[in-house]
Amino acid sequence: MIRRGALGVLAGAALMLGACTPQQPQQVVVVQQPVSQACDTSFVVVNNSGATVERLYFSHSSLGGWGNDQLGQSVLPPGRQVSYRAANTGNYDFRVVWTNGRAAEIRGVNVCRASRITVTNGGLLAS
Repeated sequence: MIRRGALGVLAGAALMLGACTPQQPQQVVVVQQPVSQACDTSFVVVNNSGATVERLYFSHSSLGGWGNDQLGQSVLPPGRQVSYRAANTGNYDFRVVWTNGRAAEIRGVNVCRASRITVTNGGLLAS
């Protein structure tokens, strides 16, 4: 019996001494998030409508106006497309005016996610 008591005392002492020993510093692992690819602001405007687009406007959504007609002296006939690169990332607003004077708009298109603006007879679509 004395032997069991002595073993119990020794085991208890060992546990107490283990609690008093200085702990090893914990290793800190820093996980870095992968660097995201830069936003590609290039996009195409495709005329899938049945009429010629006479004017095309797009501007950053934070601006108050449309700015200049991006087609200039050109037009965008049905079945044709034109490529652009937005100057900045973020949301853009688009407006087209057909030769008959009818217009369509789409607002808040994120040019980092959408690379195609499609002109249809019913309006503009971003994808």
